[in-house]
Amino acid sequence: MHMNEQTYPGVGIGVYIRKEGKLLLGKRKGSYGTDTWGAPGGKLEMWELPEECAVREVKEETRIDIHNLKFVGVVDDQDKENGTHYVTISYIADWKEGEPVPEPGKFEEWRWFPIDALPEPKFLPLRNFLASGYNPFTI
Repeated sequence: MHMNEQTYPGVGIGVYIRKEGKLLLGKRKGSYGTDTWGAPGGKLEMWELPEECAVREVKEETRIDIHNLKFVGVVDDQDKENGTHYVTISYIADWKEGEPVPEPGKFEEWRWFPIDALPEPKFLPLRNFLASGYNPFTI
């Protein structure tokens, strides 16, 4: 059994934040997906609405405020090698205010990237989001 192995799928939230034609991505550290780039997000908590989770996780992980939150789709993030399986609810949002500050222990840095120049390696939910044909700037 892997260290992270789950007994049933979890629900994750991913928020693709736009600002001036760029997307906010963070370099992960200290947990699953270390050294990969991904969007802010996290696990849905008991009795929490997905939209509430999206706003909370963005605030915790980046300290910025967002608006225009919009549901865009769901991706199935199965990682048998690491024993994880999440159904990730994907949202887009627009930056409202604040400079992104990494949550200690979870992210190394945050940067804004043009959609045609996203960094590697990408976190599994970001890879699946893009592979599904979603583009945060055309939805």
